[in-house]
Amino acid sequence: MFQNNETGVIQPIKEIASIVHKANDGSLFHTDAVQAVGHTRIDVKDLGVDMLSASAHKFNGPKGTGFLYVKDGCKISPFIKGGGQERNMRSGTENVAGIYAMAKALEENTNELDYNHHKIQVIEDKLLSELKKNNIAFVLNAKDSARATGVINLSFVNVDGEGLLHMLDIHDIAVSVGSACNSNDKEPSYVLLAMGVPKEQINSAIRISIGKYNTIEDVDKLVSCIVKFYNITNYVS
Repeated sequence: MFQNNETGVIQPIKEIASIVHKANDGSLFHTDAVQAVGHTRIDVKDLGVDMLSASAHKFNGPKGTGFLYVKDGCKISPFIKGGGQERNMRSGTENVAGIYAMAKALEENTNELDYNHHKIQVIEDKLLSELKKNNIAFVLNAKDSARATGVINLSFVNVDGEGLLHMLDIHDIAVSVGSACNSNDKEPSYVLLAMGVPKEQINSAIRISIGKYNTIEDVDKLVSCIVKFYNITNYVS
């Protein structure tokens, strides 16, 4: 995983790929770059990866589309056999509209990387400063690690993360607890557990994702809702 989808922590993919290939030059190294593509400058040759996967909805493209980069000379088996489409790798009618929309979304995001990064960083800084200003006791999980801008994992003192999630959902604010790709799993986040985060801190954690279409007004609404829930919870407790 290029950057963790729960905490935003950036993984040393180039170094890992080098270690794998030095240990066995016949090994193939694949990286799940779903969180990074369209948000981070990526050079597959510099990284030294053999394969890299991406999903369009992560960079404002259509859901259900994605792509797999495969290095020249890397042999893989066909995903679907049949008519021989996509160089005999994935037979069946191609989703031309989805492919085009994905490519266009990736092009737009790549061309606006610096602008989007700055905008999202301003919004993230605003969120954290407003929480502090309102005396909300929280912990930014993975604060001491290199993180991707716009992926924030926060634990709030004496707050049930899932309860906060449902309250925010009522106000049309979407956050997640744990991995959004595994929303039916009620077990504590294995990512935070592996980081050594205490269980009570994990249970109070939510993940907030900020995108290029978010605004300062969105932050004001989010903070207002968190403050109300936090004050009610801590008053009762």
